Amino acid sequence: MTVPQEAVARVRQLREELERHNYLYYVLDEPEIPDAEYDKLFRELERLEAENPLLATPDSPTRRIGAAPLAEFSQLTHRVPMLSLNNAFEDEEVAAFDRRVREGLGVERVEYAVDPKFDGLAISLIYENGILLQGATRGDGYTGEDVTTNLRTIKAIPLRLHTTNPPQLLEVRGEVLILKADFEKLNHQQRNKGEKEFANPRNAAAGSLRQLDPRITATRPLTFFAYGLGSVEGVSLPRKLSAVMDYLESLRVPVCRERKVVQGVEGLLEYYRMIGARRDSLPYDIDGVVYKVDDLDSQERLGFVARAPRFAVAHKFPAQEAMTELLGITVQVGRTGALTPVARLKPVFVGGAMVSNATLHNEDEIRRKDVRIGDTVIVRRAGDVIPEVVGVVMGNRHSSAQEFSLLEQYPVCPVCGSHVIRLPDEAAARCSGGLFCPAQRKQAILHFSSRRAMDIEGMGDKLVDQLVDKELIHTPADLYKLGMTTLANLDRMAEKSASNTLAAIEASKKTTLARFIFALGIRNVGEATAKDLARHFGGLDALMAADEGALQQMPDVGPVVAQSIAQFFAEPHNREVIAQLVAAGVHWAEGAGSPISTSPISGKIFVLTGTLPNLTRDEAKERIEALGGKVTGSVSKKTDFVVAGAEAGSKLVKAKELGVVVLDEIQLKEMLGE
Repeated sequence: MTVPQEAVARVRQLREELERHNYLYYVLDEPEIPDAEYDKLFRELERLEAENPLLATPDSPTRRIGAAPLAEFSQLTHRVPMLSLNNAFEDEEVAAFDRRVREGLGVERVEYAVDPKFDGLAISLIYENGILLQGATRGDGYTGEDVTTNLRTIKAIPLRLHTTNPPQLLEVRGEVLILKADFEKLNHQQRNKGEKEFANPRNAAAGSLRQLDPRITATRPLTFFAYGLGSVEGVSLPRKLSAVMDYLESLRVPVCRERKVVQGVEGLLEYYRMIGARRDSLPYDIDGVVYKVDDLDSQERLGFVARAPRFAVAHKFPAQEAMTELLGITVQVGRTGALTPVARLKPVFVGGAMVSNATLHNEDEIRRKDVRIGDTVIVRRAGDVIPEVVGVVMGNRHSSAQEFSLLEQYPVCPVCGSHVIRLPDEAAARCSGGLFCPAQRKQAILHFSSRRAMDIEGMGDKLVDQLVDKELIHTPADLYKLGMTTLANLDRMAEKSASNTLAAIEASKKTTLARFIFALGIRNVGEATAKDLARHFGGLDALMAADEGALQQMPDVGPVVAQSIAQFFAEPHNREVIAQLVAAGVHWAEGAGSPISTSPISGKIFVLTGTLPNLTRDEAKERIEALGGKVTGSVSKKTDFVVAGAEAGSKLVKAKELGVVVLDEIQLKEMLGE
């Protein structure tokens, strides 16, 4: 079956965009688009994958739940995955859900447990013998962040279940949130202290729960509502979800008072409209309601699809909208250099707040929606996060309405003056001054310092924030000018920490060309491409002098990647920072400039598993790739060698099943000529 190339390209674009927004929403708590826009992209990807089954892959966002846990917290594997719910937006979709449930169970009518859909942070609480043992965020649905210490500060969460006969194990699933009244008080306190106000209760709750210092969490007015269970041992529970919620209430676990049991699709829609009418008067923020089959045996019979249960659905409220005048369009430069068009609006009250700015996403969206300066536009505040312009009231358009061209109006970055470029396969235009642009400063320095780049241990978010905010560094080259006094005087930095950081900075000066290229943060250049560039050109001067044609002579470097590289090095600001880095002593061994085609492992595919006695996996990978070999993460018929160390697992088993040659560390070193 042939898959249309436009579908392949669109699926790739959607996946990249959804994963980026997953990261912004679940990990950074900095969403850029409304929930309604995310849902639209997600549903488009679902539709394309359904129409083209060959495009459905295990790593698609439609096969996962959220995003990876933060590295600062230890990880906790959920005993039962915390799956997300499919969404319904129209009455017809709810009717279709009810029909599927009835057909799956072979019954004429179904009872549903229904409750509001809280707009907070999903968590899991583990009680053993009635005592709160652990708590974690949803994370990616399978592994979450262990935030037990912070959860213990929330007074609504019982540390001990109110019963004389507790179950051996009870995993309570629920939502951490901040009530509307408490949110107003919190922001009032922020104003009085002269600190930044929180955008909305959801972000305030998420940020508060995931503080590294539990004392900060303890000062925030967090609360909790349970909505279900995960693992259960040592207790016989009722076989109705509604009765289970009653049981939790008897244990003094907070549950929602607005929950009900209803009959059939009529009951579902009646509840939806009732809660919608009460939405503004509820003490907490919600973005819809949740329907679940009440009978637990029926839930088990219905089971799950890839990422969601068949027995439940979330019925989302429509985004709140208003009309106003578009006065002008400016741009904001994001952390990655993307220029996002921003609509400057005649102020209008929408979604509970006065809105004067709204995102236009990118120039393609402006063209698609035919948005012009002077238009009357529809503004949506979906999810109460970031307002967006969703359309134009064409009947109100005047002949004086002006079209907007981003590259014509902003040929250079409004922040740093570097050239603005737009690659053929990207929707966003970007500033090309990645090493120099103040808007990208923190991102550029964090990437430059990361483990797989220059590997400057200790150069994390908090330290970079201080260094940039205090204007102690402006580019990665300034890292090598830092002194002991400067570092030791920063918050959470003592003389020992400062000494360790300076030692790490000094050690990073001796690196490899591949690491240095990767550290520059060139758009579309990952680790593998950086290594290929280092092998092919052998030196930085040759790479910087290469034009797009020369770059495309390399395998796996197409027009888009070649353009990214050439334009990065064409920017004088970037060349200036590179020169400063070299002058500061950053160095590497220059290579011959071509792949080692005569190596016995050139082109061979390796898989690493287990713990090697004297090599880390990264070291083994670097040595294999230096001789032209490739390292992949899974064993297949195409695998040439599996390098197995102590505690090798399923990969070793599969290698033996497929007859793949298995090497130990000594045999690997012999093959590498060491």
